[in-house]
Order: sequence, then structure tokens, then C-alpha cells
Amino acid sequence: MSIANPQLQQYDFLADMQSDAYFPPFLVAKGRQILIRLCEAIEAEPPPSLDALYLLTHAATEEFNRLAAEFERHDSEIETAARENIGGDFEVIAHAYGFDSADVEELIAPRDW
Repeated sequence: MSIANPQLQQYDFLADMQSDAYFPPFLVAKGRQILIRLCEAIEAEPPPSLDALYLLTHAATEEFNRLAAEFERHDSEIETAARENIGGDFEVIAHAYGFDSADVEELIAPRDW
């Protein structure tokens, strides 16, 4: 499945991390896939409420928590710039699917990074 939302079809997920050599490209690609799967999950079964969206974003955040350990094993980490990039992309996704009142901190509430 691919993303159907026209706002997100050409969106460059994790663009800041992609352009920074500190972040291993293959791990950034894994992060991009997490965000793409989140979009696909939202499209496959649109959440009927903000709380339902938070369940989906929390699951994706947990995937990033696991990915953080891989970054550390490759002498990198999900630090301030990465946190802002990831959180910003979660916010873009929420808004693209009509959840304009979504709180970015709540979208990624279970984060370890």
C-alpha cells in the first residue's frame, strides 16, 4: 500500500535527519518507514477520534524507541534535532488527516528519546 493523502504523497519524511551525516542513512530510512506505515494505518482504518489517533501514534513512537537503540549502536542518537524532526513529522501527519488540534507532545508521549 502507498500513501493516498495528496499532502503526504511527496512529503519528505525526516528531511533534516537525511541531510545530516550524523544519522546513518539506513537508520533514517527505517524511521521514514515507521512514518509511512503510520500513514498507511491511518488510511486503512481512519481513527474516529483524537484518542484513537494517539493510539496509532503511540505505537509508532514505540517503534522509534526501539530504533533509538540501533542509532546508539552506530555511534549516533535521537538527540534534539532528531526529536524535533520526528515530532514535527508526526504533527504534519496529524494535520494532514484532519487532526488539527492534536498536541505534538501527546502524539509522541511514550518516547524515550
